[in-house]
Amino acid sequence: MEKKQTLSLDESDQTYRQIVANACGVQTGRLLSSKQEKAEPEVPDMTKNSADYTLRTTAPATVRRILTAPVKILDAPYLADDYYLNLLDWSKLNVVAVALDRSVYLWNADNGSIRPLNYQGQDAITSVRWSTDGAYLAVGTANGDTQVWDAEANTKLRSMVGQQHRIGVLSWDKHLVSSGAQDGSIWHHDVRISQHKVMELNGHSDEVCGLQWRWDGTMLASGGNDNVVQVWDVRSNKPRLTKRHEGAVKALAWCPWNRHTLATGGGRNDRSIQVWNTSTSLRIHKIDTESQITSLHWSKHYKEIVSSHGYPNNQLTVWEYPSFNRIIDIPGHDSRILHTAMSPDGQMVATAAADENLKFWRIFEHDGRSKYDTKSILNNRPALVRSKSIR
Repeated sequence: MEKKQTLSLDESDQTYRQIVANACGVQTGRLLSSKQEKAEPEVPDMTKNSADYTLRTTAPATVRRILTAPVKILDAPYLADDYYLNLLDWSKLNVVAVALDRSVYLWNADNGSIRPLNYQGQDAITSVRWSTDGAYLAVGTANGDTQVWDAEANTKLRSMVGQQHRIGVLSWDKHLVSSGAQDGSIWHHDVRISQHKVMELNGHSDEVCGLQWRWDGTMLASGGNDNVVQVWDVRSNKPRLTKRHEGAVKALAWCPWNRHTLATGGGRNDRSIQVWNTSTSLRIHKIDTESQITSLHWSKHYKEIVSSHGYPNNQLTVWEYPSFNRIIDIPGHDSRILHTAMSPDGQMVATAAADENLKFWRIFEHDGRSKYDTKSILNNRPALVRSKSIR
């Protein structure tokens, strides 16, 4: 996504947005509207936390800049200020989905177009998640419904009911949609068959707020408000691994170059990133971030990981791996960052916060060369392609 892509609207676009806003009961001018972007400083400030910080990632010839100013800011009115929900995702087809109360909006990052999902329900939307190929959007609701939508046709394909509490988190693996509920249950739904529930996992005693299938589809990581992290084998309804934090666990990320490595992040009472070897059950790393952790993303191009934070710092932090040296802190929002999503090319991160802003950050900019075959990763196949761009 290039910086020149913008949501500045001409008269016809304004009319369209007025119609959408009226239909959804949203104040005109705030519905995913663009804000003024910050100008880059004329004189470079080379202190570590400046907008022009230049990072050497490998050999001296390989450098990149990490900007502390977002490349785009959009309004996201009525975004629920709820740590346990998951209301933002970015598809392989470069479409961002964001849930605002009882509406979902789809923003196309290629052309800047916005359209609402044709959701007519009266229940608040509590989670969204794109399928691996980007064609389908799973939507969880406050009454325990897990829905599947054809994004291009803007049509609901089915509702998969049965769970009795809100669906705060969703995760796809091919034809399976896994839904985590407020009562601690996780259901596997097979979207191909009428009797969609094919397995139930009951390892959490409180709300499930983190859920992430490993890219090879054999393991599922879950985190909950019971401070527990669990790893599940796809063939079993018993957890293969159980670990604990001192706070709720929403942030989960499988390492793209080592399938046994899982990073987890704790909430306000914990604030630590912990990295586990899920094969040996041993903890590899633990670091206190001094702030509530709401998400984690491994870079697809560098040996780095980015964390998003709530209280008290409301920032993004980029860490070197495995040293966990702090590369840069990026002041993100005026209130806690609740949700993040990574662009399909792995270069940008979108953040949504309680200040009702949706921001886009160019964090992992690269020259096209990567150690990882990102196309293979997105298709849930092990990545074997290597290059010399990073160690």
